[in-house]
Amino acid sequence: MSMLPRHRRCVARVTRLTGVTRVARVSRGVSLIEVLVVLVLFSVGLIGMVGLQARAVQVSVGAEDSSRAALLANDIVSRMWGARSITLDTAVIVAWNLRVADATQGGLPNGVGTVTVTGTVATINITWRAPHEPSTTTRKYQTQLMIP
Repeated sequence: MSMLPRHRRCVARVTRLTGVTRVARVSRGVSLIEVLVVLVLFSVGLIGMVGLQARAVQVSVGAEDSSRAALLANDIVSRMWGARSITLDTAVIVAWNLRVADATQGGLPNGVGTVTVTGTVATINITWRAPHEPSTTTRKYQTQLMIP
């Protein structure tokens, strides 16, 4: 058997193990191509997962900013309820505006808060822009309060 050419030895081995004679072709380099194809597919999948993770972080930050805007609006509304009036001292509103604008102290990035009183209704508007968004995109939270 050692006198047979290499491809004949492969056929002889296959015949002995399975009992069925079939032609075994010598396929050099096929496994290397298979490995390269798997690496390409794995890389594409990995790049997709990284993109998905980046988008998830953006959505999470946007949700956190919206929640923070609601909390900041609730803060000024609570002060109005506590005073039983929709008009507050200018110093209180200025301090609240500074808090809205300071992202390091629980405010929002590029945040601006306004309180507008029309008759018996106070309208609280908070606008902000996340750092990763274009300068033309702004987010807005609005609530109204009427104290009877």
